[in-house]
Amino acid sequence: MVASLDNVRGLTLAMSSSAFIGSSFVIKKIGLKRAGDNGVRAASGGFSYLYEPLWWLGMITMILGEIANFAAYAFAPAVLVTPLGALSIIFSSVLAHFILKERLHMFGVVGCILCVVGSVGIVLHAPKEKSIDSMMEIWHLATQPGFIVYSCVAVACVLVLIFRVVERCGHRRMLVYIAICSLMGSLTVISVKAVAIALKLSFSGSNQFKYVQTWFFIVVVIICCLVQLNYLNKALDAFNTAVVSPVYYVMFTILTIVANMIMYKVN
Repeated sequence: MVASLDNVRGLTLAMSSSAFIGSSFVIKKIGLKRAGDNGVRAASGGFSYLYEPLWWLGMITMILGEIANFAAYAFAPAVLVTPLGALSIIFSSVLAHFILKERLHMFGVVGCILCVVGSVGIVLHAPKEKSIDSMMEIWHLATQPGFIVYSCVAVACVLVLIFRVVERCGHRRMLVYIAICSLMGSLTVISVKAVAIALKLSFSGSNQFKYVQTWFFIVVVIICCLVQLNYLNKALDAFNTAVVSPVYYVMFTILTIVANMIMYKVN
């Protein structure tokens, strides 16, 4: 019964997170457009959006969503929480259609429906999560050969994309930006899950912040989030929001599930 209640809490937080994050895509897009009219566009390497109030409003909305998402990982398995991000596609696509006048054609509608159907299937068949009682258990799982290989491959791919591919075709190929965000996002989820569990255990009376490993995961979260934020801004500035949102969601969800399967050995 406790596990079931935790799942309900996690699902509620995840759904509210999707509403905030989906809305933030559109608000940030408006801010990026305004900033691009008055300075160098984000897609061209500019940072004029940092002076745009609407972009900051979008950032605050996204932060609220990420806080709710962060809390959700403390109560429910990542393979249950992450797929619910499909709801953010609905919010962002509908808002982009009416507010940004970015037309969502039939294939886009079908794609969104398929994302939601797939997410519901994953949620209904989500495996039971292993019980974690300390940060050292998470660290043991994170230092297994399988997950170390995955992390190294993910970081190597991101570095290649950033230093070899972005400059040549990033402004023409949306998948370049999305791949960077998704690969870093999969590592972010693992680290956020670890920090969320550490907080949950600490509030229960077992201090997990005495371990260096907890702070390591916090640093990873910060680095990964900054990289994601930079390249997601570039993607939103250069491409249609109604396309960026679902493609990012699908790639991010697939990589997150793969990372969790490798680390937690879910089958």
